[in-house]
Amino acid sequence: MIIDAHHHLWTADYPWLAAPGLESIRRDYTVADLVPRLDEAGVTATLLVEAGRCDAAETAEFLALAAATARIAGVVGWASLTDPAIAATLAGYRDLPGATKLVGIRDQVQGVVDPGHLARPDVRAALVAIGAAGLTVDLVVHVGQLPACAEAARATPGTTFVLDHLGKPRIAATGLAEWRTAVRDLAGCDNVVAKLSGLLTEAGPGWRVADIRPYVDTALELFGPHRLMAGSDWPVCDLVASYAEAWAALDACLGELSPDERTAVLAGTAIRTYALEVGS
Repeated sequence: MIIDAHHHLWTADYPWLAAPGLESIRRDYTVADLVPRLDEAGVTATLLVEAGRCDAAETAEFLALAAATARIAGVVGWASLTDPAIAATLAGYRDLPGATKLVGIRDQVQGVVDPGHLARPDVRAALVAIGAAGLTVDLVVHVGQLPACAEAARATPGTTFVLDHLGKPRIAATGLAEWRTAVRDLAGCDNVVAKLSGLLTEAGPGWRVADIRPYVDTALELFGPHRLMAGSDWPVCDLVASYAEAWAALDACLGELSPDERTAVLAGTAIRTYALEVGS
């Protein structure tokens, strides 16, 4: 069994897609686009993650899609970590169609300039509230924010954090040493797991498996396979690789794992962390 623990769906009018260089993925991506790719890659089920629209309506739409699509086993919806009424926001999500598939929350922390953002009292309260609601906090951050993530994880031990894309190491700039130093403390927090996703995009055009392998190996060393999960980051990966190519590259990096370790990375960690209900 393979669980794609990180993909998106969007429409061409998402504002961030207007940026230069994104012309090739500036179009609608729907369930009809997704399912053939899952079949080709042998993926059993997926986790649909908020895609940067940053409004509650997107979460409602994704939950409805998940309710109608058995292959989408879970949804990581959006909520602002500075929302003073976040508990009510989460409770409102629980009343929506498909709400049983809401498994996590993500805010676009990577775009926040304030280095003290994750230490703000209101943000810390939101992290606690999300954990108390039985949901994970997905972290989409850059390397410079990883120390703050570790402090937040230590301060809120009742909340489970999922580090997306390994914290976006600067692979194209040979940033292995920088990233290893930055992520080590976060990996030491028992309430944090991480996703092997988005690495080909960080490697950039002309990527080779050898470019991402040191990052995968380091993640396996620091987190261990039972705290790692795999995701395609499709359609973002289409910037540099197809859905099938993204899985093939990751598979090439996992060749030395035991069957138990491989099962953990490809399915077990995601099922356990997000409490996904999937068939065999």
